[in-house]
Amino acid sequence: MTNRNKKNNDDMTDFGFESVPRDEKQARVRGVFDSVAERYDLMNDIMSVGLHRAWKRLTVSKSGLRPGDIVLDIAAGSGDLSRGLARQVGKSGKVFVTDINARMLAVGRNYLTDSGLTGNIHYVQANAEQLPFKRGTFDCITIGFGLRNVTDKGAALSSILQVLKPGGRLLVLEFSRPRLGLLEPVYDFYSLTLLPKIGELVLNDADSYRYLAESIRKHPDQEELKELMEDRGFKRCDYLNFSGGIVALHRGYRV
Repeated sequence: MTNRNKKNNDDMTDFGFESVPRDEKQARVRGVFDSVAERYDLMNDIMSVGLHRAWKRLTVSKSGLRPGDIVLDIAAGSGDLSRGLARQVGKSGKVFVTDINARMLAVGRNYLTDSGLTGNIHYVQANAEQLPFKRGTFDCITIGFGLRNVTDKGAALSSILQVLKPGGRLLVLEFSRPRLGLLEPVYDFYSLTLLPKIGELVLNDADSYRYLAESIRKHPDQEELKELMEDRGFKRCDYLNFSGGIVALHRGYRV
């Protein structure tokens, strides 16, 4: 491979099954979430058949948070994880809610405010690859169903590691690879074939759902993501499979 071809390949990344210039992906992902922002919870219900709520509750239960802790929720969406985290840290703790998409951040803020969560919730529009916080700020950081949309996942993990306190932990909740043989073809048919059709019928938006289903296939599987976290400096990394591996919760620590 010539140096020129290598450079060209390095300048490209995935947008679903499509290969696009790296500097275009962020804008295209923003377009997807601008399209679904007001219907984000409905989108998650359709994609997961409602199971995303149970997966998020399990994630909060594994956070190890205590009253007074400081936590960051990246790619917070409508704020489901943030709400659970806020209840864990209590009024003496702090939750920083971030999303790269201003429209999604506004949706999350409205949802959390309507849930009665104010005072110790802070909202920051931020790119996961360049988090605007001081080194060693957070006891725990979560990112739920957002890492696969990040252009440079390694850069995001490095940025996350820097703003964790020593002993702090990262929890990544993300769609992954089914581990039950009979489940995989059913899951593929549902997500790649039925899901875009449902998106078209229910929300008149097949393209966004097609991208979201394809992005799951391009995301690292359980072992690959564990290795990437370790390569970026996280220690004691492990993962838990939910629903037969359709979703995995990865955990890693800063020492």
